[in-house]
Amino acid sequence: MTITSEFNDIVLGGICGVLPQNKVDHRDYAKLFGSDVVEKIIKSSGIQGSYQCNEDQTASDLCYVAAERLIREKNIDRSSIDVVLFVSSYPDYIAPATAFVLQKRLGINKDCIVYDINLGCSGFIYGMYTMASLLHCSNARCGLLLVGDTTSKSVSPKDKTRMLFGDAGAAAYFEKKDEADPIRFALRSDGNRYKSIIIPAGGFRHLPDASHEQTMWGDGNIRSDYNLYMGGPDVFGFSLKDVPELFSDFFSSFGMCMEDYDSLILHQANLFMIKHIAQRLGIGMDKVPVSLDRYGNSSGTTIPITICDQFARQEGKVNLLMSGFGIGLSWGVASLTIDKNNVFEITHSSEKYEGGGVSHG
Repeated sequence: MTITSEFNDIVLGGICGVLPQNKVDHRDYAKLFGSDVVEKIIKSSGIQGSYQCNEDQTASDLCYVAAERLIREKNIDRSSIDVVLFVSSYPDYIAPATAFVLQKRLGINKDCIVYDINLGCSGFIYGMYTMASLLHCSNARCGLLLVGDTTSKSVSPKDKTRMLFGDAGAAAYFEKKDEADPIRFALRSDGNRYKSIIIPAGGFRHLPDASHEQTMWGDGNIRSDYNLYMGGPDVFGFSLKDVPELFSDFFSSFGMCMEDYDSLILHQANLFMIKHIAQRLGIGMDKVPVSLDRYGNSSGTTIPITICDQFARQEGKVNLLMSGFGIGLSWGVASLTIDKNNVFEITHSSEKYEGGGVSHG
């Protein structure tokens, strides 16, 4: 049984994305991996460059800038914000949840539901579902969904998959309305494949201390247990098989079809994957925006970044079908309608939080 939900009292009232200032041309990796390898990866992935954070800039810094802009552009009363969710695989601390840091920085009062969701590439879909559920089932009026990842920090500098990833943050504003266009979800997960995308060390499973020594792994990349590992063939097969099957279940559950939507927004992992899923769904690439060529795979933020890249400051409404898929393994399909006037341009920021240190005195 596919887990599905439909909400008719929630709207996505605003969305914006933020990238770091530091732009990386992936052909510069030729110095490390060789030009033939680099060109092969660029051709197969479609990713030519990305934006990557400085060493002391975090995912929450990018989300903070995105949230502040959204509050300003939408003239949101901070005292009305009842939910703050932060979705990321790259928090500021092991504890507490980074959502509390953002609550403080944004000046949001204590009458608020605040917590983190530890997800990556499916995070925007799961985050929307969680936000809609909280608003629908409580007296909360509105909330901020903050999604950010700094995957570049976790990938070994000697790992060729480094060329696939970028960093980004996004903020989305949801509010309760008496009558709204439906927001629909279908979600699925498979913990049996949790090792397909993993950072083995850094938590509490491997104590007292896993080795930081970087060695050659079976896939030909050099990394330590503190670096991100992604099982390419497993993830590739999952994306090409399991994701289209969930679309089929989504359409069947809600009596919809691809022709009911104006645009398909897919997680920006790989251009071949995007084209394959679009082909399986019978939709032309003219209705499938692509942003990975310039921004790379920024994990949970690729969907909001692509929405902003494609629709910012335009007129009218757009009916979107979306899917995020990745770590967990987890994947989801969602649909909603958004007024394009509430989609804001992507901005860049080098801001970092100066108050994040802890006194030892």
